[in-house]
Amino acid sequence: MQKKAEILLVEDNMADIRLAEEIFGESSVSFNLSVARNGDQALAMLRREADHADCARPDLVLLDLHLPGTTGREVLAAMKQNPTLRRIPVIVMSTSNAAHDVAGCYDLHANAFITKPADLDELIQLMEAITAFWLRFAEFPPAV
Repeated sequence: MQKKAEILLVEDNMADIRLAEEIFGESSVSFNLSVARNGDQALAMLRREADHADCARPDLVLLDLHLPGTTGREVLAAMKQNPTLRRIPVIVMSTSNAAHDVAGCYDLHANAFITKPADLDELIQLMEAITAFWLRFAEFPPAV
C-alpha cells in the first residue's frame, strides 16, 4: 500500500487556505494537507523545530511568494540550501507574474511558478491539475 502524500501549503490568506482545503478535500487522490500561515512557521515545520517536531516531511510544498515576515522567496532559498530539504518539490504560487519574481524563483530552483488565477473556476482547474500531475503521476524523491 502506497503512503499518503504529504502537502505543505504555505499561505497567509485565510480565504485562499479555505478554498484550497475545499478543493483539495474533493480530490479523488488521497493525501494529507498541512498549512503554515507564514514563512517562519513553514521553516519551523520543515525543519521540525520546537512545537513542530512531529510534523511530517512534505512531499510537495505549495508556497505563496508574498508572505509576512520571512518571504516565500526566503523560504525557497532556505529549503534549496538545506541538504535534507532541497529535494522537496516546490511550486511557487503568486498573484504576481513580474519577470523578476518568476526568474528569481527559478534561479532559486523552484520546480514551478504559477500565477494564481483571479477566476474561481480557473483556480479550481489549477488545483485539480496540481493534484493530478504531482500526486498521481510524479515520483517524489526519497528523503535524505
